[in-house]
Amino acid sequence: QVQLVQSGGGLVQAGDSLRLSCRTSGRTFGSYNMGWFRQRPGKIRELSATLSSGGNMYYADSVKGRFAITRDNADKTLYLQMNSLKPEDTAVYYCAVGSGSSWDYWGQGTQVTVSS
Repeated sequence: QVQLVQSGGGLVQAGDSLRLSCRTSGRTFGSYNMGWFRQRPGKIRELSATLSSGGNMYYADSVKGRFAITRDNADKTLYLQMNSLKPEDTAVYYCAVGSGSSWDYWGQGTQVTVSS
């Protein structure tokens, strides 16, 4: 069983930066694919960024060039550095881990609100 505990988030102004953290339990952190999703108000949950166990990264067009996903295998923590935040980045952000094409474990979610 893997548990994900998120931290970070909050209320910021447009143009500010935030870093989200997702600390995991379990022994095989390095073997998982990891990702960040977000659910904006009135929208379905969407993928923002992924980082595979092999180090391949993917970013949605909406965050490309502004967000960076990293992982610290020694600390078993996933990060999402968010720069140049926009009001449309306002959402509940979730971290997730999985293998293959499935996302098996989820964090509890953290609210990010960007004011204009």
